[in-house]
Amino acid sequence: MTRLRVIWDSINASYWFYPALVALSALVLAFFTTWLDQSGWARWLITREPLHWLSSIKLIQPALPSSASTMLSLIAGSMLGMTATVFSITIAAVAFASGTYGPRLLTNFMEDRGNQLSLATFIGTFVYSLTVLRAVRSQEETSAFFDGDPGLPGFVPQLSLLVAYLFVGISVAVLVYFLHHIPASIRINSVLKGIGARLLKDIGERFPNRNTGKRAGSVPEGSPIVATQTGYIQAIDFADLEKIAQSERGKLKLAVRIGDFVHPAMTIAYWADMDIVEDCPDEEVRDCFALGSMRTPNQDTQFLIDELVEIALRALSPGVNDPFTAVTAVHWLGAATAELGSRDLTRVFAQDGEEPHLVLLEDDFEHYLARGFGSIRGGIATNRIVAQVTFDALVDSATMIDDESRRAAIRKEGELLVQQARHHLVGPELDAVEARYQQFLQRIER
Repeated sequence: MTRLRVIWDSINASYWFYPALVALSALVLAFFTTWLDQSGWARWLITREPLHWLSSIKLIQPALPSSASTMLSLIAGSMLGMTATVFSITIAAVAFASGTYGPRLLTNFMEDRGNQLSLATFIGTFVYSLTVLRAVRSQEETSAFFDGDPGLPGFVPQLSLLVAYLFVGISVAVLVYFLHHIPASIRINSVLKGIGARLLKDIGERFPNRNTGKRAGSVPEGSPIVATQTGYIQAIDFADLEKIAQSERGKLKLAVRIGDFVHPAMTIAYWADMDIVEDCPDEEVRDCFALGSMRTPNQDTQFLIDELVEIALRALSPGVNDPFTAVTAVHWLGAATAELGSRDLTRVFAQDGEEPHLVLLEDDFEHYLARGFGSIRGGIATNRIVAQVTFDALVDSATMIDDESRRAAIRKEGELLVQQARHHLVGPELDAVEARYQQFLQRIER
């Protein structure tokens, strides 16, 4: 099941799934509406309440075979050209974002439902129109399966033609949306908002309880379970691991986290507090780990933090020199730090009241703080603007934290930042950073 979840996540992050699903649905719909036209149900539906008013509208009066064929051919051709154009624009936008913000952000753009559904709409309209077109026949032609409509020369699926016309209107609206969505989605503030909002949501779902002062982290010990494959851990089925450990009446201690890279003979977990470990289901434990060629943000909180860090470091590089993008990344890191600092970072997957049999290799608050602000400290120290904003973000994060050890970690991070800034800044810029650091100390002591 763990591997199936990863496969489903990869399908959702593809550009083929929704277009293929909509194309198949359009094909079925085309056959269905054509059948309604050929069997006479379409005329019955339009003449009955409450759709009888449709027959009085001149714009949807019965079409002749030649005009129907022309219209459907035009729709199919234009939709195919529009699909190629939209796909080209999408790939160009993805290439730009990947090269500008970092290749790890490619997954975020691949998962964009706006791009996926836009492609799906145009492809679905194309498939529908082309399928209906095959049913149109002139007066001289005869159907191999159905008799022609005696009221009109040849056969024209009037209801199907009306649906195709409606699909054109939807496609035009989607095109307007797509032309707005693409430039909006590659704006750096929108990119950072998407990552930051997803990070905050992931923190809330992963650590739902408020901080109780309990320290996270455990020391693996016991009989090792080694990996047999190579790759990044993309997902772990913690609930199944808890059940396996409970059935063995022992402890199962994880030695890796989601996002870690493993290879054969590398320890991923330990059996502990057991009398006999020779017959333990090691293979069942391995099946609860899904490996892949890259990290994904689905269960990996640190991956989202790394994306913010990567954007900030690229913005602070001499070749880019965009401190205000780094400022925005620092703001979102500050919000995430505040959420992490106010929550219990330990997790238990046992049922209520039962002793936990699965022990996770958790990270404490200091680890997340170092993973975020600590990773970009070197870049921040080279820029006065970002350094001043970072002090404000750190102290604002501390206002939501009542754990003195975590507030001390934030204070320590501010101290390390000013120490590094002293090696990079001089003159008035260093004086401004020193002044903001003194304000930081005064505010964090309150």
